Amino acid sequence: MSPIPDTDSVLTVCITGAAGQIAYSLLPHLANGCIFGPTQRVALHLLEIAPALPALAGVAMELADGAYPLLVSVVQTSDPTVAFARADVAVLVGAFPRRAGMERKDLLAKNVPIFKAQAHALNTVANSGVRVLVVGNPANTNAMVLSSFAPSIPKKHISALTRLDHNRAVAEVARVAGVQAPSVDGVCIWGNHSSSQYPDVTRAVAAGKPVLPMLGGLENVAETFIPMIQKRGASVIKARGLSSAMSAATAIGDHLRSWLTGDSAVVSMAVPSDGSYGIKEGIFFSYPVRCLGAGEYEIVQGIEVDSFSRKYIEATAAELNAEREEALAVLA
Repeated sequence: MSPIPDTDSVLTVCITGAAGQIAYSLLPHLANGCIFGPTQRVALHLLEIAPALPALAGVAMELADGAYPLLVSVVQTSDPTVAFARADVAVLVGAFPRRAGMERKDLLAKNVPIFKAQAHALNTVANSGVRVLVVGNPANTNAMVLSSFAPSIPKKHISALTRLDHNRAVAEVARVAGVQAPSVDGVCIWGNHSSSQYPDVTRAVAAGKPVLPMLGGLENVAETFIPMIQKRGASVIKARGLSSAMSAATAIGDHLRSWLTGDSAVVSMAVPSDGSYGIKEGIFFSYPVRCLGAGEYEIVQGIEVDSFSRKYIEATAAELNAEREEALAVLA
């Protein structure tokens, strides 16, 4: 079932963490038609924790002041059952942020209960065809937790965001090659949305030409390109004093547009592993995918993974399997 109703209907979109910086950059894109199409009307359900409701009221004022012709209504709430009611699309941006001195298990201990509660609400009140995009970190494992407690939502209807990493890799290849981003093809992100991710450019081309020679070969890719993409988020925080918001919002829009309306290009999405490329089931793993439209996708098959790539893929899979075990321990 497609999450997008016919264009005479209204698409109900829920955003969590709706008073935060990412949502602030995302909401205009949702309301102006550039994600779901120039005729698709939307109703926004905005979820925040109670202390942030005054700030959320200001966001709602700005949405009203934008006079968006496709925006039908705005709901502001701290109650997940209100926010997710009849949702066709849910974008879970809100999560407990990692703070200084926190280990991964500490972050999971904070976020597992949040996503468990949201899973119960989605399972109970969202539309049967709802598509859920998890953005709040650790996004892959939060998606896994969510899927475990929302049995009525097919696992393939849940994904986690790695399109930001994909876009970062495409942009860097385009910069080095001296071309525009649409001229780059064959980039993909494998694994976790973390510093273990593998930005794969071994098959990438720019304006039809292989990019590996442009990037200085595999050795330079390993020493320079891969760490640069893996640590790009930290570099933004160091320079800006805040985490990525504008680029994250753009990536969310790209992910939703590709997933829900289709895309001729191969893109990166963290989806439930089906065993492809030797990745164990039970985790959400970023693969190269083809988006078929109507909220359907398929993992690209038949890619020859060489020894250079295999070691990175195995490392990020190991991290995700460890996160899964730690999350299950928190739940226990």
